[in-house]
Amino acid sequence: MSSALIEQQSGKGAGRYARRRAAQGRPVRLASQSHNPANRRPGWVTYALLAIVLAFSLFPLYYTMMFGSSTQLEVAQAVGRPPRWLPSTELVNNLHAIFTHHQINFWKAFGNSVLVAVVVSVTTVFFSTLAGFSFSKLNFRGKKALYVFIIATMAIPMQLGTIPMFIMFTTFGWIDSLTALILPSMVGAFGVFWMTQYLSEALPYELVEAARVDGASLFRTFWSIALPASRPAAATLALFTFVGSWNNFFWPSVILRTEMTMPLIVPQLQGAFTGDHALVMTGVFVVALPLLVVFVFLGRQLVSGVMAGAVKG
Repeated sequence: MSSALIEQQSGKGAGRYARRRAAQGRPVRLASQSHNPANRRPGWVTYALLAIVLAFSLFPLYYTMMFGSSTQLEVAQAVGRPPRWLPSTELVNNLHAIFTHHQINFWKAFGNSVLVAVVVSVTTVFFSTLAGFSFSKLNFRGKKALYVFIIATMAIPMQLGTIPMFIMFTTFGWIDSLTALILPSMVGAFGVFWMTQYLSEALPYELVEAARVDGASLFRTFWSIALPASRPAAATLALFTFVGSWNNFFWPSVILRTEMTMPLIVPQLQGAFTGDHALVMTGVFVVALPLLVVFVFLGRQLVSGVMAGAVKG
């Protein structure tokens, strides 16, 4: 802290003392500044605990990769421990076996999963933000009842609608189609709830009124004001939606026949009578790896969105 500021806050004597300390290369800090938690650097204990948590979080992925680096014999002989502790060239062999497997088309399944996850994430964020803007800033008849009804659907298991949706999509001729994966997931009750709670605090009502006075339509107000204001919460919702869509196994296994997504290729690696567990674990590793990459690049947005939601709520 500068000597002038110290002199202003604590008197001329403190200012002269601060200047002498600064000349000696030992700056002075006020007690309020030293004890401020925001200015306190984490100690080695904090870093050690974070390193332990990180190790526990990455251990399942490491465990899976070590299985993929082993032969079937090594997997059979390993009981209660990884077959090996360091990767080997067997991982490359198992990856090549997956990419060239005669029962699966890996790259097509990868493309299908990326397409479905991206489309579902974009549509969920758009429609959830649109609904959140309507419920938080607009007044219309039946708003509270409709909002309660939407939130109540979160208590209904998705498996309850499997048979009706299957019959409906069979009538439409959408069996074995990616459309049947995208349409039911384009918007959800959680996304509507999340964006409504965020926009109710993050978007001042005065901005909406000012846009109306300027002659902006409701959609223009949503597109130019509400959507940019909801960016942290929208990024978090998009990440959660992407992960959920990528890992979805139940509904694709019901509706798809020849088309494949990434979670569906893993059972195809298991034979009818014998199974190569090392190959299966390599498939699990390959399926989980893109999610790790997504979290590495979007982890900051996830934390900022969750913290913003916590502060706003």
